[in-house]
This record gives sequence, C-alpha cells and structure tokens, in this order.
Amino acid sequence: MTAITVNLNPIIQLTDNQFYQLCRENPEVKFERNAEGKLLIMPPTGGETGNRNSEISADFVIWNRQTQLGVGFDSSTCFKLPNGANRSPDVAWIKKERWNALTPEEQEKFPPIAPDFVLELMSPSDSLRETQAKMQEYINNGVKLGWLINPKMLQVEIYRVGKPVEILTSPRELSGENVLPGFILNLQIIWG
Repeated sequence: MTAITVNLNPIIQLTDNQFYQLCRENPEVKFERNAEGKLLIMPPTGGETGNRNSEISADFVIWNRQTQLGVGFDSSTCFKLPNGANRSPDVAWIKKERWNALTPEEQEKFPPIAPDFVLELMSPSDSLRETQAKMQEYINNGVKLGWLINPKMLQVEIYRVGKPVEILTSPRELSGENVLPGFILNLQIIWG
C-alpha cells in the first residue's frame, strides 16, 4: 500500500496550527502534507523496515552523542519546509546552531526548518518515483545531503546541493562527508 493522498483544499485549507492539531488528535495516523496542501496518509512500515530504521537511527544517535554537533530526529518528526510542505524523513539531523536559532514554540511543534541531512529508507510499500521526488524536494528546500536507501535494489541514491544524484550499487558504507563530519554508516546492517 502506498501513501494515500487526500485533497481537502476545495473544502478547507488547513492552517499550520490546524494541521498540527489534526496530527495530535490522530496519533495513530502518520500524516504528511505536500506543498499544494494535500494530505498524505502514510502506511505503517513492516518488521524488516522498522528494524532497519532502528539500526540506522542507533548509529546516528551514537555518532551525535559523541560529536555533539547537532540534533537528530526519527521518522515521527514532521518538518515544515520553506515550500510549505510538512515532511517526515526516516532520519534527520540539524546543526546545533541552526536548531538553537528556533524559538521554543517552533522546536515544540513542527519545526519550520529544512534539516541539514535527511535519510529515507525505502519500504516495500513506497513508490520509488515518489520517494525520489521527495528527496529532490528536500534538496530544493535547503537540505545539504540526502540518502535514499533502497534495500530491494541494493542501491543508494546520494542527493547533494547543486550536484547530480549519485547512484551507488551495494556500497559497503556511506560517509557523512562535510555535513556529518566523521559519520560512517555501515550498510551491512541494511543489506543483511
């Protein structure tokens, strides 16, 4: 099952606060909102994807605790991008200075900021084309580095500002480059 798109715009155009309230009142449903204001209802992940997400997140948490360079987020965090979309990457990271520049209220709700780094892990229910479009949307809105990991195809697509997408087949590891200094993701936890 892929994401279901619901267009409420002809009836009501939800404000940011109304969208936030909708999400709070329906915690069992994972919502995103695209730049046109259409609601996306995201299906839950299965066991394999959930486990992979957990393993990847653990590596980020350990690295971030050691370096203390920024703030990490899991897939339940929704960000308000500059184009108006509300997106929830599987893993996100923001430099500490940028995060600290937000007000406490902005940090509490859906932070109005594009992360410095995002990761999307394809699950069997995801559409590759839609996920690639989401990755490009992240980059167009200020994300500096993005990884789209596709376990089924044993591929990683690397998105960078001002550069073409780089596609790697069965890489052993990924480097956080200058965005995540010193971070290395061992992909054996993904490929099995």
